[in-house]
Amino acid sequence: MMNPGPPSHGHDHIHNHDHGLGRGGGPGNFSVAFRLGIALNLAFVVIEAAYGFRADSVALISDAGHNLGDVLGLGAAWLASALVRRAPSERYTYGLRGSSILAALFNAVFLMATVGAISLEAIQRLAAPAPVAGLTMTVVAAIGVAVNGVSAALFASGRQGDINIRGAFLHMASDALVSAGVVVAGLVILFTGWLWLDPVVSLAINAIIAWGTWGLLRESLDMSMAGVPPAVDAGQVRAFLAARAGVESVHDLHVWSMSTTETALTCHLVMPAGHPGDAFLHALAADMAARFQIGHSTVQIETDPGLACALASDEVV
Repeated sequence: MMNPGPPSHGHDHIHNHDHGLGRGGGPGNFSVAFRLGIALNLAFVVIEAAYGFRADSVALISDAGHNLGDVLGLGAAWLASALVRRAPSERYTYGLRGSSILAALFNAVFLMATVGAISLEAIQRLAAPAPVAGLTMTVVAAIGVAVNGVSAALFASGRQGDINIRGAFLHMASDALVSAGVVVAGLVILFTGWLWLDPVVSLAINAIIAWGTWGLLRESLDMSMAGVPPAVDAGQVRAFLAARAGVESVHDLHVWSMSTTETALTCHLVMPAGHPGDAFLHALAADMAARFQIGHSTVQIETDPGLACALASDEVV
């Protein structure tokens, strides 16, 4: 809570924190899962890439590239989960919470680049199919199903309470399905000799990766640009604030992501009847957290509607 400003200014603030998502339930509680997941996937990347080149299977190489992205993604998420716990400093007054957003953006860009490179190779291979060791392709991809399935299970218990853990779970689970697709392709090639199926499966895998990564890329870009989180309707927030007793108008409303699990809000409330008191402000902060999952609220009260606020216009930041 900040101290009230001079009465002649008619301003006051409440500063509320709810770090239940950011500190108490974040990925740091799954450090063992991250370590095991990274170790399993890294070992599998080496095996899959080696046998992919040995079997001359672009589908296996494609899946290995994807799994390498998973390793880097899990590593970045693990690092970010540690950085977001850093205490605020004079230079980084919000701490390093934004590191989780940067990690998500890094993962998205890296995966898109990987998809582009491997898709080019697959298209070239489609034009000139080459012999593929179907049995090797099938066995290695089957190992991938097991590795990704175990990795998904490591995060299963936390998928309901934390979106980062849920994302890791869904990513690993979807990878298990992708590897299952490679198994099917390998079996078909083994019995039919359809060499064109290998690059086709590779392109299909890349399409799945691109489809899943596009949402991550878009959301991480929105977060890095301080966009309103998808789960928050800014119009509903404004209407809710305007409907509070004593509020004549709302302006300078901003809602943005402090991290991938924390949302912040600042706004000015014009209340001509006078300052409503600390109970009003604390109740407002609690409602922001309960109704909109906004755990970091800063509200400024203005009591003189005749005193124009320099930030009253929606076009002024």
